[in-house]
Formats: sequence, C-alpha cells, structure tokens
Amino acid sequence: MTEGTGRVALVTGASSGIGAATARLLAARGMRVVVDYLHSSQAAEEVVAGIQAAGGRAMAVQADVRDAAAVRTMVDRVGAAWGGIDVLVHNALTPYAIKPFRDMTWEELGGKLDDEMRAAFVVTKAVVPTMTGRGWGRLIYLGTGLSRQPRADMIALGTAKAALTQFARYLAQELGPRGITVNVVEPGPVAETRISHVLDEEQKRRQIAATPLGRLARPEDVARVVAFYAGEDSAHMTGTTAPVNGGMSMY
Repeated sequence: MTEGTGRVALVTGASSGIGAATARLLAARGMRVVVDYLHSSQAAEEVVAGIQAAGGRAMAVQADVRDAAAVRTMVDRVGAAWGGIDVLVHNALTPYAIKPFRDMTWEELGGKLDDEMRAAFVVTKAVVPTMTGRGWGRLIYLGTGLSRQPRADMIALGTAKAALTQFARYLAQELGPRGITVNVVEPGPVAETRISHVLDEEQKRRQIAATPLGRLARPEDVARVVAFYAGEDSAHMTGTTAPVNGGMSMY
C-alpha cells in the first residue's frame, strides 16, 4: 500500500472536474475519500463507484459548504464512519458573475467574496479540531491564477480567490506548530471542467499559444499537485502556492 493508507480526505465539490480527479487519485494512493457534492448526487455516486471498482474506499456526502450546520453534519458522519478527517481539499466553487467592474453590483462582487470566504471558513473550522488533536493535518485550497494575473470580466472570481490565498497563509502561520500544513494550488485555465466554457475557442487558442508546455491543464494535472501536498513528500512545505498553468504565468 502507499503512504496515504488509513488517512481520510474530504474533497469538496468532488462530483466532477478537478474535484473528481483528485478524489480518484487520492483513493488510488490509499486514502479513504469523502466525495462532497451540492446538487449532483448521481455524478458523485458515479465517482464513488469508480473508486470502489478500482479497489479504493469512498463515500458520497451532500453538503453546502457555506452552511455550517450541513458541514458539521457531514464531518460528524465521516467521524462516525472513519474516525475523522486528516486531509481537506477545498475545491468547491461557488457561483460568480462574469462581467466588467463597470457593470457589476456590490451584491455580485461582495456576494462572491462572502461565499468564498464563508465556505473556506466553515469547512476549515469543522476539520481543524481533529487535525490538531492528532498533531497532523493537510489543508489544501484551490485558488486560481486569476488572483495574480487579471483577465477581462473575471474580477469577482480573481478578487475572491486572492482573499482565499491570503487566508491560507495566515492559517499556515498559526497552524504550523500544531503539525498542520496549509497550501494553495492555483490552476490556470483547465480543460474538461464545467467552467471551461468561459473561454471561447479563439481565447483557448491564445491561451495555448502563451503556454510553454503547449496545452491547457487537465483536471488530472491539478490533482497530482494536490496529491503531493496531501502526502508526506511536502511535509516541510506550508504557506506556499503552486501554479499549475504550464508556464503561462511564472512566479
């Protein structure tokens, strides 16, 4: 078995895309995986079925990550079944407006900021006590390259994810002495996801032309970096941000 044997990983927003790819990979590496979803129960169960068919262990649990009571119920259910969560992969993406600042309302921008930070706050609050008690934990947040490199009409998402990245750094400073690492994975454009439609074909061609590795990321590319942070190879890394963009942006 692998180094992940026995660990329990909660992947939020895991019914498709990056979340599903991450759930499958962590399970393949020996972790027991909680597939969180909001609406897509059938898709989540298909992810679980695929993991189980490959010899892994997984369960699907419905919870709106912005709802503290729902998250607490989910975490309690996982605790009863598997004894608590060791790894959090916070991937769930709340809705956001795609428009320029001149057309945006405060409800749209402020609402995205509130949703983003509320969800991160709620799920982190729910899992940190167990990690602290064990003296070991991994918190991994999915950001976006848009928090560093602006693109037209993406101010709501980019601003909210920039806040999330700074939140993670503060957590890294506070939780390091407790054996918990905190890191952020920042994908560039990712093909084969529900939000990949944001780029039209001409925009995709331009993005690929600007990428030294010659293609957009796939969900599996992002999942492998998440899995690195979830394991022991990254044990002395915290407060870091990993760009997964094929060299489109270098920092």
